[in-house]
Amino acid sequence: MNEWIQIYPGVQLPENAEIDAFVILGKPPRSQMPGKLALILGTGCVIRSHSIIYAGNVIGKNFQTGHGVMVRESNTIGDDVSIGTQSVVEHHVVIGNGVRIHTHVFIPEYSLLEDECWIGPRVVITNAKYPRSQGVKDRLQGAHIERGAMIGANATLLPGVRIGARALVGAGAVVTRDVLPGQVVVGNPARVVNSIEKIDVYKGSLNE
Repeated sequence: MNEWIQIYPGVQLPENAEIDAFVILGKPPRSQMPGKLALILGTGCVIRSHSIIYAGNVIGKNFQTGHGVMVRESNTIGDDVSIGTQSVVEHHVVIGNGVRIHTHVFIPEYSLLEDECWIGPRVVITNAKYPRSQGVKDRLQGAHIERGAMIGANATLLPGVRIGARALVGAGAVVTRDVLPGQVVVGNPARVVNSIEKIDVYKGSLNE
């Protein structure tokens, strides 16, 4: 371990972990004492430089971060998940197995990403329909991205939208309403333009 790594009490780190310099693991959330909440990291994790992972997370095997990733507290993250450079995962997020989150992605509180979904670079998920309104924190609602759905680069998902399984959201789309399974949507606001089954390169390549 490098002397520039800070590991708080309560971190459960596997022997084969690869941890770069300038990493902070198990940082307690505000108002919590160090060590009160555990950080559990599965085998084969690779945490690259300047990443910060808070206490209170349970993370599966083969987890990887890019550089400068922040993962807040109280999340559940499955196996074989990758989070790209300078992406942020806020608290109370559930991420399934095999999820790929690319660079500069923002995942807010109360989002749910099911297994094998793919989040392109600079995707922004929002969770506050009326920011700074009275009681806004009691109404936060992130996106629900179903199994195998794909979100293109620079897309924005509005609070509470549900992206169906194997759906494809085009680059730069602004999703204001639910997308059904297998639909292809583009534009602002996003509209349906195709079905994933009609795109040759996807035929037979995606799990049902």
